[in-house]
Amino acid sequence: MTADVAPAPVPDQPSAVRRRLANVQLGVTLWLIVLWLVLWRDLTFPLVAGGLLVGAVVQLVFPLPPLRMHLRPRPVGLLVLVAVFLRDVVVASWQVTRIVLRPGPVTNAVVEIQLRTPSDFVLTIVGEMLTLIPGSVLIEARRASHTIYMHVLDVAAEDDVEEFRELALAQERRVLRAFGIDDSHLSLPPEQAQQAVRDRAAGEDVQGVVHGVHDEEDFG
Repeated sequence: MTADVAPAPVPDQPSAVRRRLANVQLGVTLWLIVLWLVLWRDLTFPLVAGGLLVGAVVQLVFPLPPLRMHLRPRPVGLLVLVAVFLRDVVVASWQVTRIVLRPGPVTNAVVEIQLRTPSDFVLTIVGEMLTLIPGSVLIEARRASHTIYMHVLDVAAEDDVEEFRELALAQERRVLRAFGIDDSHLSLPPEQAQQAVRDRAAGEDVQGVVHGVHDEEDFG
């Protein structure tokens, strides 16, 4: 006589709705709210709620890859990021007005900036914030090397190129500090800095796996 064998329980599969909702990421949502407020140039509760709704819908319709960074928003860092950004917008608006009213030709340039942080999140924020500053527009972004190309108004000499490049890298530094991301790699050359971040992330992943194995052993 053969004993009946009960079928193994089938693990619950997440529904399509739950999989979609999992695409909504806190860091991306916060950034989209900030971008929404900057575009409206106002701060009200309805606008914040609208930015939250738009941010969630954008991520549901256009799923983004998960962030490979631990985001810990810092109030002081966020305040500095927004304050410096608003100052740059005001100063650049005045400079663009002066350039438009000034007689004679205007020399423009495409400036290449290789960021130190290999993160799509940082790449997007830096590129968008530089684009929102009058006189500069993002024309290309390369994920492979995390390089952005900005069209910049009134670039008369190589010193102007270096000045804008330093402005962009300072923006990257403020973004990292605003979101609590380790910025110890910024003093390194671009390629070495990106590799240092990847090595650090790989070490964190390995450490997480080891902790997971130990937890399973303790549970067993």
